[in-house]
Amino acid sequence: MERAELTTEQVLKRDIPWETYMTTKLISGTGLQLLRRYDNRAESVRAQLLDDDGPAYVQVFVSILRDIFKEETVEYVLALIDEMLTANPKRARLFHDKSLAKEDTYEPFLRLLLKGNWFIKEKSCKILALTVSARPKTQNGVVANGVASNSKTKLTTIDAVLRGLVEWLCTQLKKPSHPSRGIPTAINCLAALLKEPVVRSSFVQADGVKLLIPLICPASTQQSIQLLYETCLCVWLLSYYEPAIEYLATFRALPRLVDVVRSSTKEKVVRVVVLTFRNLLSKGTCGAQMVDLGLPQIIQSLKAQAWSDEDLLEALNQLEDGLKDNIKKLSSFDKYKQEVLLGHLDWSPMHKDPLFWRDNITCFEENDFQILRVLITIVDSSNDPRPLAVACFDISQFIQHHPAGRVIVNDLKAKERVMKLMNHESAEVTRNALLCIQRLFLGAKYASFLQEWS
Repeated sequence: MERAELTTEQVLKRDIPWETYMTTKLISGTGLQLLRRYDNRAESVRAQLLDDDGPAYVQVFVSILRDIFKEETVEYVLALIDEMLTANPKRARLFHDKSLAKEDTYEPFLRLLLKGNWFIKEKSCKILALTVSARPKTQNGVVANGVASNSKTKLTTIDAVLRGLVEWLCTQLKKPSHPSRGIPTAINCLAALLKEPVVRSSFVQADGVKLLIPLICPASTQQSIQLLYETCLCVWLLSYYEPAIEYLATFRALPRLVDVVRSSTKEKVVRVVVLTFRNLLSKGTCGAQMVDLGLPQIIQSLKAQAWSDEDLLEALNQLEDGLKDNIKKLSSFDKYKQEVLLGHLDWSPMHKDPLFWRDNITCFEENDFQILRVLITIVDSSNDPRPLAVACFDISQFIQHHPAGRVIVNDLKAKERVMKLMNHESAEVTRNALLCIQRLFLGAKYASFLQEWS
């Protein structure tokens, strides 16, 4: 059997020669006594032993992982710890007992995360995530392993642990060590760790946000629904962190989240996505994007369904009100700008409205003619006839309405790009490309005519 396919139950059926380890002084006599009482006992017996002497067992387990390198034994002890924490996650606090102040309870797991087989990596990751999350908090910061930050004892710092963990989790998302369990394990741990601001910061700095985006897609099987839920949970936690919000907007997370909430029937998935939308609504252009993506109509549809979660119902009402306010606040140019930036160009009324162009023509000068540059990029790169036609028409409108329109468009090298569309297979594209070129050349001829008579 491949080590990657091992289960905790299978590993715990092994007989480990603890006496041999004591003979070779790899474990102490006290350690041997504790292990004899604990090993191969009923769960109720183990639970009582942990209640009575939990920190001592943690110390024995950690010392074995630190001093013994035999793979079968390492797997066995990790399985014991995993079983202990699965039965009661609050036992992770035992790793931070004051009696373990001089023990480096993080180091063995951090090392095994990088060097072990998949079973070892997966268990180490899970144990680290639980123990890190359970560490005691103080008013002045965080206490790692029960040792004050001014201690001279050389222990693995919490910062080093979190950096190592985040780096490993990002690596799993890029190139999983296990084909089916690598990504779910990483996402599961991230969903627990991203509650901490320091982890959010490390994750963003490691360029981790963009690794989540491909995982935001409608799911059908139970496993894929759980992965989707935990991914959306990560995005929700990141929506409380300003630098992450910029990434979420840049890497097109919103369209994917809208697709998920439109198609999902799983209440917990809908709830976490709606809560994410509520957080993002007032951030930058997110509200405008939500309107453009048709979220107001989706929210109305969701409100008509029978949800049992009161938080979800409240969030839907708040989101609906927020979107209505957003629509009211959006000026015609804001709507136009969103349409251009998202590449969703269509024949909405404003394109052919002379008043729109007259009232908003100076807005095109913002950010060094950003919107005009995007229109020219669409002309150069889009394969869709409709956006191509609309972009050509809008450039011709800019030429007509801006006092220096022809000069600016020529300076931005738009003429050559538009001319390439004169032979386009779509009549709609060629008609609007011709209109654009006519306005460019008309300006040139008119200018030369005036020069001759001056």
